[in-house]
Amino acid sequence: MYSKEEKRQLIVDFWAGFDEYCETLPHLAGDPKKWILHRTKMRGIDLKFDPGRKYTDVILEVNHRNERRRLEMYERIEQYKVVIEEGLENELTWDFAFERELGEEVCRIYTRLEGVDLHRKKDWPTMFEFMAAKMYPLQNNFVDIRALIKDKQDD
Repeated sequence: MYSKEEKRQLIVDFWAGFDEYCETLPHLAGDPKKWILHRTKMRGIDLKFDPGRKYTDVILEVNHRNERRRLEMYERIEQYKVVIEEGLENELTWDFAFERELGEEVCRIYTRLEGVDLHRKKDWPTMFEFMAAKMYPLQNNFVDIRALIKDKQDD
C-alpha cells in the first residue's frame, strides 16, 4: 500500500511519463497544449483521461449540471456519431446515464483498456500508447463537430 505522499508522487510520475511519451510522437511533439481536455470551449463538455487500478478510459464527457441541458447536449453529439467514431469504429461506448464513483450522473462516450493498473509501472507504456492513440482521433473528431453543436445550442 502507498502512503498519501507516495501515491501523489506516483501520479505525478505517471503524468510526467505520459508527457514524455507524447513528445516522442511526431504529431504531438513540441505542442504544449496537446490535449484540450477541459478547454473544449463548450460549458459542460470535457475530454478526459482516466487511468485507474483495473482499466484506463479515454472519455468525452457531457457533465452539465442541468440534466435537461446535459441530455440535450448528448443528443446533439449523438447526431454526429459517425463523425465522432471516425478512426475509433466499434471502440466507443455511448452511455447517456453513466454514474461516477460518487453517484453523480453524467453522459459519457468512452473507450476502455482493461487489465492495466496505474500502480504497476510496467503497465505505463501500454497505457500511454492507448491514451494517446485514442484521444487523438476523439479530440480531433470533437473539434470537427464543435461548431455544429454550438450552432444548435443557439436554436
